[in-house]
Amino acid sequence: MGLAACGVGGGSDSGQGGASDGGGDPLIKVASHLPPMTDVVTTAATVAAEEGYTVELVQVSDNVQYNRPLADGKVDANFAQHEPYMTTFNEENGTELVKLAAIYDAKVGYYSKAYTSTEEIPEGAKVAIPNDVSNEGRALAILHEHGLLSLPEDAGFEGRVADIVDNPLALEFVQVDLLNLASAYDEDGIALVYNYPTYISKVGLTPADALLLEETVDQRFAISLVAREDNRDSAKIQAPQRAMTSDAVRTFLEDEHSATLIPSF
Repeated sequence: MGLAACGVGGGSDSGQGGASDGGGDPLIKVASHLPPMTDVVTTAATVAAEEGYTVELVQVSDNVQYNRPLADGKVDANFAQHEPYMTTFNEENGTELVKLAAIYDAKVGYYSKAYTSTEEIPEGAKVAIPNDVSNEGRALAILHEHGLLSLPEDAGFEGRVADIVDNPLALEFVQVDLLNLASAYDEDGIALVYNYPTYISKVGLTPADALLLEETVDQRFAISLVAREDNRDSAKIQAPQRAMTSDAVRTFLEDEHSATLIPSF
């Protein structure tokens, strides 16, 4: 992990339940991964400083490094994931991470280097989707709502490749770690690549370049502030929760990132 301090703190004494009002330890460590997630943390840090708290950004390198330190008590919260991913992590690791607040919904979809419309996609084309179950269902749901395959009526966002009931183009699914999906965009033979704006930006793309975008938004997939069951109600965890759902953060998201996300609060 790389540690980067926001350098924001020691604000006024007028915050609700602030550290300077007896709220306890003023240092709050929040693990995050990439922009705009890290940018949201630093924006919220300025707000939290008004209550006397110092929010320190702990920037990590992958999707395990923000959950493991939180579960082990090395950081106080994290901001890098949606609720289904957190739930799967809890189930697989016996942890008790909890969602505190939904912050934004990323505009996810499919990108293609070879095709400009779904009508061009040939039979037997390869489609790169995430290899974790929480994102697999979401990726398949987009193909379902655009008519490229059919899932059971009750599948929703829980469908799996094995559940597909109709695959008229005989699409072949290549399951890839979420962090490596952007690389699949440049691979020969890959017709469609599912991805988030944060990751697909690595190859110079935005949701405006997507061949397919998610039409049905389920707020369970909103990128959320996450803490632990044992600290969720503490004063210093409530402080970043207030800050990250503040007008300042909403304005930042709407002014700087409206092309890639939608505020969820």
